[in-house]
Order: sequence, then C-alpha cells, then structure tokens
Amino acid sequence: MGNEKEKLQEIIDRAKRIVFFGGAGVSTESGIPDFRSVDGLYNQKYDYPPETILSHTFFMRKPEEFYKFYRDKILMIGSDKEPKPNKAHLKLAELEKKGKLTAVVTQNIDGLHQAAGSKTVYELHGSILRNYCMSCHKSFDLDYMKESKDPVPKCDKCGGIIKPDVVLYEEGLDQDTISGAIDAISHADVLIIGGTSLVVYPAAGLVDYFKGNALVLINKGATSRDREADLCIADSIGEVLGDITVSS
Repeated sequence: MGNEKEKLQEIIDRAKRIVFFGGAGVSTESGIPDFRSVDGLYNQKYDYPPETILSHTFFMRKPEEFYKFYRDKILMIGSDKEPKPNKAHLKLAELEKKGKLTAVVTQNIDGLHQAAGSKTVYELHGSILRNYCMSCHKSFDLDYMKESKDPVPKCDKCGGIIKPDVVLYEEGLDQDTISGAIDAISHADVLIIGGTSLVVYPAAGLVDYFKGNALVLINKGATSRDREADLCIADSIGEVLGDITVSS
C-alpha cells in the first residue's frame, strides 16, 4: 500500500488538471448508506423495493409512500448523527483551492462536496439541497423539507407538491450538467475515480471521455475499469486521499 500511495502522490504532484469522479463510497464514509452493499438500501426490507420507491412513476402515484422512505433513508431525519464531509471531501476541496483540481463529478446527492468547500461540482443525479414546486416552480431549501409536517411537502405559495431536485429512476440526467462534466473530464490530465463500482449508467459512461495521462481508481472492490487504470488502490477513499500532501 505504501508504494501505491507514493505513486498516487507523484501523479498528483505532476498533474495540472485533475478531475475527481466519485460515487456512493465517498459518502458512506460520512455515514450515509449506499444502495448495493450488504448493508445498503437494496438489501433492506420495505413494503416496496427501494428501486421502485425511487422511480418517477412511484413518486407520481404514491408520493406519501415515497416521502416516508425519502425522509427516513435519504434525508435521514431522526438520525443520531448529521452527515459531515470526510477526509476525501476535504482533500478534494483543498486540491481545487490550490489549483490542482478543476472539477468534481459526483453521483451523490448529499451536497457534502460543497459543504467541504468545493466550488465546481457536477451533480449527475441532482441534490437533496434543491427542491421545487411542481406547479409554480418555487424553490425550497433542505430546511423547509425537513421542517415540513405534511405527509407530502406542499408549496407555501400555491399548495402544489414539492419534488426533490434529484434524478429518479425513469428520469433523464440534466443535459447542462452532463455537458459540463464531459468538458471537465475530456480536458483533464488526471482522472481519479473513487468510491464507485462503475455500474450505474449513463453516469459511468462519462469515463470514456477521458484521454489524459493517468487514470486512477480508488475503491474497496474491483471495478470493470481496473485493467484500464494506471493505478488501482483497493482501500478507503478517505484514508487514501487524506494522506495526500497538496502543493500548489
């Protein structure tokens, strides 16, 4: 592991335009459950499968059931600990501040990269921090959603149903976000992929746009891209990035 971390440090030291592409494994180290691990949401028992609950059709047909799950497992209302940025989030923000990292492309919806200080973040699947009325399009923040006592949060202007600005199953990704992510990845000289098994498409397909010098994979489990990588590290993303020294 020592040699792998040394090699990563060398790659980062030489890099001028790093892009980080991250998945659920970045957030699990902040206490947020993922979907596909043994303890993930897909392996827990509900009246409906999580992938069904988190679909556009289900949201439209059974919004009250959707919000029961969403408040409990996504917003984590009532949780003992509020998720905070971990070592990975903080190090990426530091790399950006020093001019080494140009963008974070994330599949996560928790806003922890921004909480850590990252400025250029492409949220492929949206964010729980943004919410809007489906009738009048008024915007609402996360606090409004957490404080709402209605089974289905309603707009205080027109009474319409509020929808989280997250990409549900059956919904397409935002094209402006996709374009920005593609531009960042295609101009990067180093792409660091962390905390993702690269099985969720179309997000995982964005990696194909990378044509730079070094592809780095940091994930506890194997991925479909391991053979293509210049460096693979099977370890905690927070521990690995946390040990990196950042120089301008």
